[in-house]
This record gives sequence, C-alpha cells and structure tokens, in this order.
Amino acid sequence: MPDVLVRGVDPGVLEALKGRAKQHGRSLQLELKLILEQAARVNMIDARAAAERIRRSLRKGKHSDSAALLAEDRAR
Repeated sequence: MPDVLVRGVDPGVLEALKGRAKQHGRSLQLELKLILEQAARVNMIDARAAAERIRRSLRKGKHSDSAALLAEDRAR
C-alpha cells in the first residue's frame, strides 16, 4: 500500500489529531487513515443535493416556535 507524507502541519492541528486518536483508542496513523478514507467517500455534490432535499421537505410542514417550547419547559 502506498505511503503519503504531509509536510507543514500546524502544531495545534497535530495535537488536536493526537487527542482525537487517543479519545478513540487508536494510533495517530490509524486515526489519520480513517479520516482520509471517510473524506474520500464524501461526495460534496451528493451531500449538497441531500441537504437541499431536506431543506425543501422542511419547508412543507408547519413548525412550532422552539423559543416558546423552551420557555414552557423552563417554567416547569
């Protein structure tokens, strides 16, 4: 399997990635590999189309005011 070298990674980004790997109980290498694999699967055109379908479907219905619901819940 080919290797990839990424130069010039910001130290803060690297520390965040190390923290993420530790949270998931994985090595940094495995965490990065999984992130790259997931990113490669995402097709932004399809994702935007799906988001637009969701927005259109939400326009059809009537939605309650969440602020009023929160106020009612807090008053209990």
